[in-house]
Order: sequence, then structure tokens, then C-alpha cells
Amino acid sequence: MSLMTEPRKGEWLIFSNAILWAFFPVITALTYRSIGGAVSLLLSTVITLLFFTAVMFYRRKWRELKNALLWKYGLLTAIFIGVLYYSLIFIGLETTSPGNVAILLLCEVLTSFLLFNVYKKEAFPSEYIVGAILMVMGAGIILVRDFSGINMGDLFVLAATFFAPIGNVYQQKARTIASSESIMFLRVLLTIPALAVLAYFLGAPTSLADLRASLPFLLINGILVLGLSKILWIEAIHRISVTKGVALGSIAPFLTLIIAWAILKQVPSVWQIVSLVPLTLGVLLLTDNLKRTHLSYRQ
Repeated sequence: MSLMTEPRKGEWLIFSNAILWAFFPVITALTYRSIGGAVSLLLSTVITLLFFTAVMFYRRKWRELKNALLWKYGLLTAIFIGVLYYSLIFIGLETTSPGNVAILLLCEVLTSFLLFNVYKKEAFPSEYIVGAILMVMGAGIILVRDFSGINMGDLFVLAATFFAPIGNVYQQKARTIASSESIMFLRVLLTIPALAVLAYFLGAPTSLADLRASLPFLLINGILVLGLSKILWIEAIHRISVTKGVALGSIAPFLTLIIAWAILKQVPSVWQIVSLVPLTLGVLLLTDNLKRTHLSYRQ
């Protein structure tokens, strides 16, 4: 029997990451039964820090933290991803559904396109234009839904997707001078002070009983979703292209809808199902994994 190839390993890592990430909106929503969004984000991040501290000890990567440039990139990544991106998602989840969050997060592909192609005035093929239009249509379906008014939670999640591409730029730069575990440890470490301030001003009073009730979900979020899934993603894109990884990972919203249905008893709405069609097609077009004439997967 032949050994699994590196690209195939990358594909399995992406699917494993997608499964874990699909639980993220649902698990976060479960913590809201006892604690608020700001406190949930802070505690989940503290647990993630403990996770990456253990990884750093195991991999013996502490020397990498002596690089001053790494701290600069780590700080910028912490601001755009650790604070802005995740704060907006956690705040948005307080008033919208996990399914909507998972679907709207696909728009990160669109905002990346707007940042790196349109804003920088780079040339792009017609497939990209079609993909962008489809993604705008898909996001519009979620935002207007039954035309009864726009949900502010949805807008917060959509706004979050504008910050992730910027943070990823600095995260990629950091990866050229340090390991993924050092980057994640530093990002989480530098994120916590800002999240503590946010929780102080926006967090509702939380009792010890509330914390105990939410602890299982906080552990899942902190260790598996915000911790392990990030390692799976970084390891995957060492084996396959980022664009292919993004395309394969777009299965996550479908899984989230199923998980929310099974755990939270939230039946997927017609609007959610309809929106996934143009959004998924848009993701595939903008990541060069779908052409107007044929399918093309890049290694």
C-alpha cells in the first residue's frame, strides 16, 4: 500500500480544520447561555494561550521570541485578527445565528480580493468579477433575508471579514522568520490585554456558577477551535496552495448549519440555503478553483 502523498495530507488537514471550525459559531453561542460575548472571547483566548504555551514548551521554540521584528508582526496580527476580527464575530453572535455567522465569514474571500486586487489596482480576469458579484449577492441575501430589516449582528460579522486579510498579511510575514506556534503564541498573548479592557467595559457581571456552566464550551473553543484548528490550517497550507485550502474549507458553513440544527434545534432557513449557492460559487471563482468552462484544482 502506497503512503499518502503530501497534497492528500494537506486536503485531509483542511477537512479536519473545517470540521473543527464549523463548531465555532455553535459552541460560542452555547457559552452565551451563561456569559456574554466579551467575557466568552476573553476566557476562550486565555485558554488558547495556555494551549500554545504548552506547545511552545513541547516544541522548545522560546528562542524565536527574541526577534524584535516578530513582535512587531505579532502585534499587528493581534490587532487585526485577535482583537478586531474576533471581537466583531463574538459581538455579532449575540444577535444573529451561528448559521449566518458561518455563511457570512465566507466573505473573507471577497474582502481579500478587494484588498489585494481592486485596491492595489492589480489586473484580474473576468472570472474574478463574476465571483465578486456572486458573493455580494449571497451576502445581500443574508443581510436582507425576509426584508424585515438588517440585523446588526450580521453587519458586525461582515465587518470582521475586512480585518482578517490585513492581519493575514502580517501573519505571513511573521511566518518567514518564525514557526507557526511562536506566531500564534505571540498573537494570543498580545491580544489578551485589549480583550480584558473590552470585557471590563462591555462584559456583563459573571458569577462563578455561570463560569462553571460555560467551562466545557470555553475549553472546546480555546483548545480545539481557536488552538488546534489553527495548527491544522498552517500545516495544511504547507502541503497545498492557500487558494485550494480556502476552497476546500468552504464546506464549513454547510457543516455549521447541520450542527446548529442538531444541537441548537435551529432549522436552516430558505434564505441561508439560497445564499450558500452564490457564495460558494463566488469562493471557487475568486480562488481560481472554478472556471466558467471547467473545474481546475491547483496543487
